[in-house]
Amino acid sequence: MIVIMGASGATGGATLRSLTGLGVPARALSRDPDRLLGGLDGRTRHLVEAVPADAGDPASLRAAFHGARQLFLTMANGPHQVEHELRVVDQALAAGIDHIVKLSAPAAEPDSPVAVSRGHHRIEQYLRASGVTATVLRPYAFMQKLLLLAPGVAHAGLVHGAMGDAPCNYIDCRDIGDATAAVLTRPELAGGTYPLTGGRAYSYPELTALLGELIGRPVNYLDLPPALFHAHLVERAGMPAWLAAHVVEIQQLAVLRPESPDDTATRLTGRAPRTLEAFLREHLDAFR
Repeated sequence: MIVIMGASGATGGATLRSLTGLGVPARALSRDPDRLLGGLDGRTRHLVEAVPADAGDPASLRAAFHGARQLFLTMANGPHQVEHELRVVDQALAAGIDHIVKLSAPAAEPDSPVAVSRGHHRIEQYLRASGVTATVLRPYAFMQKLLLLAPGVAHAGLVHGAMGDAPCNYIDCRDIGDATAAVLTRPELAGGTYPLTGGRAYSYPELTALLGELIGRPVNYLDLPPALFHAHLVERAGMPAWLAAHVVEIQQLAVLRPESPDDTATRLTGRAPRTLEAFLREHLDAFR
């Protein structure tokens, strides 16, 4: 049995759909299992066992992990992420799970300039030291997060950022789901560390030019100093201060370490990843 943490989220949900699309049964954890089941494809719903679980409730985790052999560990970034993920790992080990696939992040290093990535490093190290077979996925920026730019594009034809013209890797969460399904169903892939990107890196000027071409009117990029961008995210976008700081750190990482695409996703899934242009075309109505 494969357990999917965060099965209602972007990557957990994508992994669940990828697995069931292959005919592989899975146990999906959610705070609202009925709602989760209601959103699944009727043709594959019978493959999903949806159970209630919360990372803050060890008893619910013990029940959810009973009898399982593999776990996909994905949780939303947050101030308590390290504490919660380590608790999940402990409960998974106690339940006898012998393969954990962790969704991590780029630059997961002890001295990373991104605080969230330093947390991922701690969790990765804990997994490695535990003796369990640990597979680590390090995806770059999710294309789905670009939908957060849609209101500014639709209302003002404007995108704010702090990356200058640095290239940034993007990947569709559905490709992350397919890559995760591959490492969960092909034993020869277990135990590796895999960076995941799309097929091309885009700077914000290139992204806004593409958006403008697709929607038929100009879209401009306003590059801000990091402190002003942080203030914009908190005061105008309503982000919590910690999340705004994370966004700024991620963008500054791209400036410090210009990004280029990697072919790992293609090697894992056997096909080219979805393109940014295709993703934007799929969601053009949100940007108009």
